[in-house]
Amino acid sequence: MNYRVVLIESMEGFSVSCPALKGCHSQGRTKAEALENIRDAIREWLAAENDEKAIFTVTEEEVTV
Repeated sequence: MNYRVVLIESMEGFSVSCPALKGCHSQGRTKAEALENIRDAIREWLAAENDEKAIFTVTEEEVTV
């Protein structure tokens, strides 16, 4: 299965998230490491949802900055 991910590069490395799976995030020192880590995070996210039949509550809030 394919999932779109978002990478953000900083001085510390890369943070990465999968917008389709709320709360699914990871990081890595290199882009390749971050992508491998998000693959693992996605697998674990999907396994947790399947194994536990977890119900995830998603809410949205508006904040003023």
